[in-house]
Amino acid sequence: MFQRFLSDRHGATAIEYGLIASIIAVAIIGGFGAMSEQLTTVFNTVKDALTTP
Repeated sequence: MFQRFLSDRHGATAIEYGLIASIIAVAIIGGFGAMSEQLTTVFNTVKDALTTP
C-alpha cells in the first residue's frame, strides 16, 4: 500500500496545473498593471471629446 502511494502521480499533476494557472494569473495581473495608466489616458481623452461642446 505504501509503495502504491509513492508511485501515485495524480496529485503531482494537479499541483503542476495549479502552478501553471498561478503563473498565468500573475502575468495577466502584471500586464493590466502596466497598461492601467495608458487606459486611463485613453478613457479620459474619450470622455473629454464627448463632453466638449
